[in-house]
Amino acid sequence: MVDLVRRVFSAGLMALALAGCAAKAPVGVNGEPMQRLAVVTASGEHAFWVEIADDEPERQRGLMFRPPLADDQGMLFQWPGEPPREQSFWMRNTPSSLDILYIDPKGRIVSIASHATPFSETPIPSNGAANGVLELRAGRASEIGAKPGDKVLHPYFKP
Repeated sequence: MVDLVRRVFSAGLMALALAGCAAKAPVGVNGEPMQRLAVVTASGEHAFWVEIADDEPERQRGLMFRPPLADDQGMLFQWPGEPPREQSFWMRNTPSSLDILYIDPKGRIVSIASHATPFSETPIPSNGAANGVLELRAGRASEIGAKPGDKVLHPYFKP
């Protein structure tokens, strides 16, 4: 009986230890928790933590003056309540190269601008209506096999 109690107690301690190690959402520079997002490609589902830019000051600032993104992090730009439209981004004051994924309201990738040039003020068009934009570290979209038509999973997009 003592052995059973000891095993149950040990299992309980292990469960508590594992729960304490569970991944918590990282916090973005705006002080808010980052959100989970996944990009589904032919190679599988690829998870990211994203900061949300959903108001004009956040969208204008974007990733300006920031160090390079980690492989599992990005920024999701949203236009809540606005219809999808042609989008255009630039890299003003952005010191590291990015992949820019333009996304339609259903979460489908419209187009991808790979390895956008740091500090460039040249507009990078979406080449189609989009209401979401995901920025990732340059080369990351290719690494996961992302292509136009692939799916982005996040509550902002309605399938």
